[in-house]
Amino acid sequence: MNSRERLLCAIDRKIPDRVPVSTYELVGYNSRAFENNDPSYARLMQVIREKTDCLCMWEPGSDAILPKSDHVGDFLETTSHPAELDVRRNVTDQFVETFSTLHTPQGPLKRATKVFNNVHTVWKTEHWCKGPDDVDRILAIPYRPVTYDFSDLPRIQGEVGDRGLIMTSVFDALGWCVELMELSRSLLWAMTETDHFARCVEIVHERVMENLRRMLDQQVVDFYRICGPEYATPPYMAPDLFRRFVVPYVAEMVELIHSKGARARVHCHGKMRHVLEMIAQTGADGIDPCEEPPDGDITLEEVKRQVGDRMCLFGSVQLKMLEHGSKAQIEEVVRRNMAAAKAGGGYIIMPTAAPINTPLAAKTEENYFHYIDTALECGAYD
Repeated sequence: MNSRERLLCAIDRKIPDRVPVSTYELVGYNSRAFENNDPSYARLMQVIREKTDCLCMWEPGSDAILPKSDHVGDFLETTSHPAELDVRRNVTDQFVETFSTLHTPQGPLKRATKVFNNVHTVWKTEHWCKGPDDVDRILAIPYRPVTYDFSDLPRIQGEVGDRGLIMTSVFDALGWCVELMELSRSLLWAMTETDHFARCVEIVHERVMENLRRMLDQQVVDFYRICGPEYATPPYMAPDLFRRFVVPYVAEMVELIHSKGARARVHCHGKMRHVLEMIAQTGADGIDPCEEPPDGDITLEEVKRQVGDRMCLFGSVQLKMLEHGSKAQIEEVVRRNMAAAKAGGGYIIMPTAAPINTPLAAKTEENYFHYIDTALECGAYD
C-alpha cells in the first residue's frame, strides 16, 4: 500500500498493511511549512518523508476580514463584510506585538497578539471581547459569506501525491464563540448567561454552515478536522452543555462533509470520558488526539473498546514525552498504544501535538527517530 491507501484504509476502520505512522503537524510534503525551511529540522523532516504517512494540514485562502493565520482562530475569519481595522505593530529583538482596533457599528473592540522569534505560534494577549456586551458588538458587523481561494491547491496536491492525504481544519460554532474571549471569561459567559451564549452559538453556526457549504461547493479535499469541541469538555463545561452546544452542530457539519465525499475527524484534547459517546454520535470518521491520563481521563484501550467500531483513533503519544522522555519511555508508550488500538484496524499512531520551537532540540530529534522506528517495527498486521 502507498501512504494514501494506508491512511484511507485505517480511517475507514479497515486493516491496512501496517498501522499508519503520523507526525501530525510536522508535514513532510509541504514546501511552505516552517519545518521544511528551518535547517534545524532538516534531518528529521527527511526521515519523516522517507518513513511516515503524511496528513498534510493545508488551508485555502479567503477574503475574510482577517484571513486565517496559524493558531489564532480569529472570529473575523467568519465574515468577509468590510470592516474598519486599525493595526499597530511593536517589533523588538525577541518578539512582534500586534495591536488591532476593530470599529464595529456599536463601538470599537481591541485585540493584541504576540509572536516570539523562536516559536512558531501566535499568542493572544488580549481578546476582542471582554464580556457579552462585546459579543453583541462584534456580531453587529454584518455577515457576508466568505469566498475561498484554492489557487494553491494544485501545488500541495502535487507535493503530497499518493504519499498522504490533504486535511483542512474548520472550527465549529462553539469554538468560534469561546475564542471571542479569554477562556475563563468564555466559560463564565456560557454557564451564567447561557441563553445569550446559546443565541450566539446558533447565529455563528449559520455562518459556519454557509461558509463550509461554499468551501465544499468550490473544492473538496480529503479530510476535515473539526476543532472547538474540546472547549466544552469537563472540567470546562458539564456534559449536558456538550450535548447542547456541540453534538447537533458538529453532526450537521459532518453530514455536509460526508455528502461531498470527504471524511471528518473531531479534534478534542483533554478529558473526554463523559462526552466520548456523544462525539461518536456526531458521525465523525475519527477522533484525535485521544490523550491518556494524566492529560486525559480515559485510556486508549477504553476508547477503542467504546467507539473503535465507529471511529478511527488518532494518537496518543504525548509531545512532552517526545521532547523530554527517554527512549525506553517512548518505546513503552508506542508498544502500549499499539496493543490498545491496533487490533482490527482503525488506528493511526500520532503524537498529540508537534514542536513549534526553533532550533529543534537534539533530544527531540532523536526521540522522534525512535518513535518512528518503533512504530514501524510493531505496526505490521499478520
